[in-house]
Amino acid sequence: MTGIVYRNGMFFDGTGRSPVVADVAVKNGRISAIGQRLDVDADTQEIECQGQWVMPGMLDIHTHLDLEVELAPELPEVVRHGTTTVIMSNCSIGVTYGHQRRDGEDPIVDCFARVENMPKTVLKRVADTCTWSNSRDYLQHLESLPLGPNVVPMIPHSMLRIEVMGLYGSVSRSPTRKELARMESLLKMGMEEGYAGFSTDALPFHFLANAPNKRKRIPTQYAGFRELKRLTDIVRRYDRLWQATPPKDDFVAAIRSFLLTSGRLYGRPLRTTVLAALDIQTNRTARHLCMLLSRILNSRALKGKFRFQALTGVFRIWSDGAINPLADEIPEFRELNEMEFEDREGRGRILNDPAWVKSFRQMWLKGKVGFSIARLLRALRLEDVVLTRDLADMRVAGCPLPEWVGETLQQPYRRLVMFQASSGREGAISPAEKDFFATFPDPIGDDAAFLIHLFRQWDTDLRWETTIANRDKKVLRDLLFHEQTLPGFNDSGAHLANIGFYDGNLRVLKIAQSEGLERVAQAIHRLTALPAEFLGLNTGRLKVGVQADICVVDPVALEKWDPEATYRFVEREQFGCKQVINRPDNVVRNVMIGGRVAWDGAEYADEFGRTAYGRVMKGHNHPSEQTFA
Repeated sequence: MTGIVYRNGMFFDGTGRSPVVADVAVKNGRISAIGQRLDVDADTQEIECQGQWVMPGMLDIHTHLDLEVELAPELPEVVRHGTTTVIMSNCSIGVTYGHQRRDGEDPIVDCFARVENMPKTVLKRVADTCTWSNSRDYLQHLESLPLGPNVVPMIPHSMLRIEVMGLYGSVSRSPTRKELARMESLLKMGMEEGYAGFSTDALPFHFLANAPNKRKRIPTQYAGFRELKRLTDIVRRYDRLWQATPPKDDFVAAIRSFLLTSGRLYGRPLRTTVLAALDIQTNRTARHLCMLLSRILNSRALKGKFRFQALTGVFRIWSDGAINPLADEIPEFRELNEMEFEDREGRGRILNDPAWVKSFRQMWLKGKVGFSIARLLRALRLEDVVLTRDLADMRVAGCPLPEWVGETLQQPYRRLVMFQASSGREGAISPAEKDFFATFPDPIGDDAAFLIHLFRQWDTDLRWETTIANRDKKVLRDLLFHEQTLPGFNDSGAHLANIGFYDGNLRVLKIAQSEGLERVAQAIHRLTALPAEFLGLNTGRLKVGVQADICVVDPVALEKWDPEATYRFVEREQFGCKQVINRPDNVVRNVMIGGRVAWDGAEYADEFGRTAYGRVMKGHNHPSEQTFA
């Protein structure tokens, strides 16, 4: 393989040490030399990097790319953002055991459609490709793909339960002794095969998507503590990772389960990462509780190995009518979300049901009117739901009235009130808006009635966005650099129409850039070597002899980039549907994976998507990983 040398770049090795100007030489897929003015062979390709940052390829530690990798194994959006290693099969769901279609059940569609807000048409296409039936064959399948980045699969708990108990059994009863032993055997087999970890989920708004299971949560949530302990004991034995989410509304249950990380209580620490450290708009104490819990678990008294994942940017989501990633948190929205996306008539029946309308109004207006404890909690930002229920937070991204696009829903609501108060003489800003205002109940009464009418009239033709967390830049910065967090929870590859976080790592670099190169070095460490070490992966550092996964970033372009101005809703040919993405121009100038340049800042290499650049990465202590250590 012809050698490559990156010349004169500001070199960051991933350890957090101060950068130096240096050359980095690569040959036969590995770093062959690091130094100044390196002598290289005459046929070595030289890449000039003066003024640019040369760093290890970054990690995305929370993704659902195990679906996208089946349709587009090169994962182009990941690579163009400078990420070279992705951790898959999070939140207890994945494709480790194939499509698992038995007795009319379709687990991939059932588990992913609502939890990760993915179109059933895409999920069915993925399930059709999943012809393997065990964890060993899945690894072999991944190794046969023309991968872009390195991929790190885990054993997902929901799919493990389905494999042993069937989908219906996994959400309707406890496992027998024989079934629990079988789960342990399959998980142990996965650890032997090199899977880097095991994922579970306890968020109370993760529901199945197909009848007759639409009011059932995903299988992992029906596991008792005894089952969880026995399975994590196996993960602990192999020194692999447990990825989890908390039972949001049950603090005692969260404490009990997360104590499983304790080396004091269970003999040795269990590597544990948990979603998520967020500055939630409706509850300002959530992040403080997360940090306090993490400190206690990692204390000398408990000897845990525990980190919360911190979302790396503003938590902005898009909604289509009443359908959004948080809809299942609230029963009234959940009832609408149980309908198929195309079933406008079904949602219309619900929206016109007087009992549902009464319940929705009570939910929407709780803490917003009158004098009550709920109103005090809302004023203090101590609510127990994530959705803000404020029209001023809901910005229109698309609807039948173009003049509304870019406005918050509070603005047309106020115009409607003015329109009705003036008997139609004032308020409307266009003839079309005047005609639309004439369809509303008069008087409108409150914003709950306004929103219900919009859902009735427009359904999913109303597309709106809102920011539910991380609005305060200083608080976000503190979370990302807190000793108890790992930057992550990007959910890349999921929520195709609702979230676009492939750019999360670059956001961290931009935040650090304003504080100087020492802070940048710290940020790079937190995006590369630190998560790699914590998760038990052989990657994240640049030193002689390691696999050459390299990212080159232009700091000038990074400084100019406005992350909130580059969102796009584009057609992804591989999926056959639209997806939210966020592509910064000219920031990532070069990406090398496995010693080969995959992205040169403008286009992908000719062989990208045809041959493998990355590899299937296993737990650091698996025998196959020793040559990469």
